[in-house]
Amino acid sequence: MNTRVASAGPLEGVLVADFSRVLAGPLSTMWMADLGATVIKVEHPERGDDTRHWGPPWTQTSSSYFTAANRSKSSVTLDFGNDEDLEVARELARRADVIVENFKAGGLARYGLDHATVAKANPGVVYASITGFGSDGGAQVPGYDFVVQAVGGLMSVTGDPEGEPTKVGVALVDVLTAKDTTIAVLAALRARERDGLGQHVEVNLLSTLLGSLANQASGYLTTGRSPGRMGNEHPSIAPYETLRCRSGLLAVACGNDGQFVKLCDLLGIPEVASDPRFETNGARVENRRAMVVLLEEQLVAEDAEEWERRCVDAGVPAGRVGTLEDGFRLAESYGLNPVSTLPAPHPPQVAHPVRYSGTEIRPAAPPPELGEQSAVVRAWLEGDTSVSDLEERLGGASV
Repeated sequence: MNTRVASAGPLEGVLVADFSRVLAGPLSTMWMADLGATVIKVEHPERGDDTRHWGPPWTQTSSSYFTAANRSKSSVTLDFGNDEDLEVARELARRADVIVENFKAGGLARYGLDHATVAKANPGVVYASITGFGSDGGAQVPGYDFVVQAVGGLMSVTGDPEGEPTKVGVALVDVLTAKDTTIAVLAALRARERDGLGQHVEVNLLSTLLGSLANQASGYLTTGRSPGRMGNEHPSIAPYETLRCRSGLLAVACGNDGQFVKLCDLLGIPEVASDPRFETNGARVENRRAMVVLLEEQLVAEDAEEWERRCVDAGVPAGRVGTLEDGFRLAESYGLNPVSTLPAPHPPQVAHPVRYSGTEIRPAAPPPELGEQSAVVRAWLEGDTSVSDLEERLGGASV
C-alpha cells in the first residue's frame, strides 16, 4: 500500500522526471522529494534501477542500497524501444519542471529526450545531466565512483602512508555529486523565477571530486606538488589525528593553540604546550612525531571512551573512533533524530539531515516497488491537470 503524504515544502508543485539510476542522480532527486517535489522515477520494465539488484543486504522488497536513495518517489516503467512507452516518456519530459539523467553524454538524443529537443517543447525545463567526465573529451568514458576516486586523486591521499592507495568507505564522489546536482537545480529554478527560462546544467564526478578536495587541491595548485597519504594525520594541523589510548583510538582535532593548551592541561603535561617545539601549530606540524609520543604516554592511562568524556568536558575537540551503530546512538543522544521510521515491512531510513525553522519536510514514504505507480502516472499524463492533482492521485494509489 502506498503511504505518500502530500507536502507543503518549498518544492511543492515542482515535477521532477528522474531518468537517472544508481546513486548520484537518485540521491539528488530523493532530497528534492524530501523538500516537497513530486518525483517520477522512470525505470526499465524488466530490470529497473541497477541498485535494486545490489546486495546484500536485502530488504523484503528490494535492496538496502536502492532504499538508501529512492524514498518518497513514484516508479513508472517505460521501455524506450517501445513507441507507446517512448511517447509517455516524452510527455513526462514536456511537463517536467526538472529532469535529472545520467546516461552517457548524448545518450538520450536518439530518443528525443535530450535537452535540446525537450527544451523546444518545454523551454522552462531545468535539465540536469550527470556524467563521469563531462560532455567534451571525456564524454564516452564510463563514470563510476570507484574509478573516479582512483583517477581523480582521492585514493592517493587516503590510507596509510606505507600502504596502498585506498578508496573511501562509501561512494563519496557520487554522494558529493548528488549534492552539487541539487545545488545546481535549485539555482536554475531560482534563475527561472527571474527570467522564465530553464537551462541545461551539467555535473560530472571528476569536477565534483576536484572541487571537494578543498585544501588538498589548493595545496597542489599552490606548490605544484601532489600531496601523499598521511593516514589519519592532517597535512597542516597538529594534533589533528588519531592517538592510541589504553584501549581504542581517540580522534583529537586541536584547531588552534588554545585547544592544545587545554589538552596538555587535561593530560597533566602543561609544560608541553609552552615547549618551543609545540607552542604554535606550525611548530607542532614540524615536530609531530615527538609531540605524539608525549601525548600517547599520557593517554595510555585510560580507555578512549573515558578520554572522550574528559576532553568534551574540558572543551577539547575529541572523540573515540566508533562504528555506525555508535554514530546513530550519538546522534540520538544529542536529539538529532537521525532515523525516519517507515511502515512494515520497510526498514528505517536515514532522516533528511537538515532542520528548517519555517519549512516543512515531506514525511518519508517507502521507496516504490518497480512500476508501482505506472497506471496512475500514465492516466495523469493523458489528461491536462496540475501536479497537485497528480499528488492527490498518487496519495490514493496502491500496488
